[in-house]
Amino acid sequence: MASLAQQFGGLKCPPLSTVENNKFSTASKNHCCTVLPRKRSVISAAAVVIANAQTRERMKLKEMFEDAYERCRTLPLEGVAFTIDDFHDALEKYDFNSEIGTKVKGTVFNVDANGALVDITAKSSAYLPLREASIHGLKHVEEAGIVPGLREEFVIIGVNEADDSLILSLRNIQYDLAWERCRQLQAEDVVVKGKVVGANKGGVVAVVEGLRGFVPFSQVSTKSTAEELLEKELPLKFVEVDEEQSRLVLSNRKAMADSQAQLGIGSVVIGTVQSLKPYGAFIDIGGINGLLHVSQISHDRVSDIATVLQPGDTLKVMILSHDRERGRVSLSTKKLEPTPGDMIRNPKLVFEKAEEMAQTFRQRIAQAEAMARADMLRFQPESGLTLSSEGILGPLTSDLPVEGLDLGDIPPAED
Repeated sequence: MASLAQQFGGLKCPPLSTVENNKFSTASKNHCCTVLPRKRSVISAAAVVIANAQTRERMKLKEMFEDAYERCRTLPLEGVAFTIDDFHDALEKYDFNSEIGTKVKGTVFNVDANGALVDITAKSSAYLPLREASIHGLKHVEEAGIVPGLREEFVIIGVNEADDSLILSLRNIQYDLAWERCRQLQAEDVVVKGKVVGANKGGVVAVVEGLRGFVPFSQVSTKSTAEELLEKELPLKFVEVDEEQSRLVLSNRKAMADSQAQLGIGSVVIGTVQSLKPYGAFIDIGGINGLLHVSQISHDRVSDIATVLQPGDTLKVMILSHDRERGRVSLSTKKLEPTPGDMIRNPKLVFEKAEEMAQTFRQRIAQAEAMARADMLRFQPESGLTLSSEGILGPLTSDLPVEGLDLGDIPPAED
């Protein structure tokens, strides 16, 4: 037993915790020695795979870029639906000069009591104020035909500082066109109508082509006062058209002289009944007042002019006489009647046949004048003049008798 005990006593047993720690440490070391090399080989293999995939991706991108470069160099527009013309159209549509005075195209998309919003393809909408919608005074832009959907050319006149939107105008463009029209009418020396809208101590103000022109009293043919001329239309001619100085001077006297020169005896003109009097009706014939005497209305007796004519009626009349010095014109519808009394029973027929009846009247007048001249030559052969078959005086020729022209050679007027 003693020997056995000595044997056991000579053994040194470490503590349990030490043994366990040594076992764990040994196992850990053995585990590390056997696992770590395998982990490194897996990571290395994965890295190689990733590197190869990235290389292939880079090669693919490189090939794509090289192919795109080659196509851009050789066939830049192949398969492209957007053409050069489309590009220029886009530039014209979206790229414009927004400086003041620039003209731009725009489409109205909204209107209100104060104006209209216009799409001019800018970064913000543009606005057309009511006062800039027309050269005429308007209460609403729709009076000038400005409605949503209208596409028009505008001119930029300013910028709204509150939101940087542009302010547009149609009035400025219309003014330019009006001045151009007035210059053209002045060059053509035509008579225009102007409505009197104001007056001052020197004359009256009349609107022509949307512009306000000045008519000095010295250039007004009528003796009417300025108050009497207000709201009336006058025939006018241009005296001065100066856009730079904004001067438009007009003359009623020149227009009246031109109109009166065209009032030949026997000519048919269109007039408007201005007023009725017991002795006749005053007719406006292009700015000139003529008298249609009651005795010249119809061959039949007219007891009450109001039963035949009313103020505002439009009718055709014939010029009977024209006293330029006194400014009096005598008119007739009686001479235009196909049959006596037509002006009372069927005035429409009178107006339809007016030119035909006036031609007959002129022929009769010409025949009467020719007969009068022929009688004069018959009794005064020493004058050395003779009358042709057209009623024209000329030198006496050897093939005509000295005693004058045979009246039987004058053709009768056609009925």
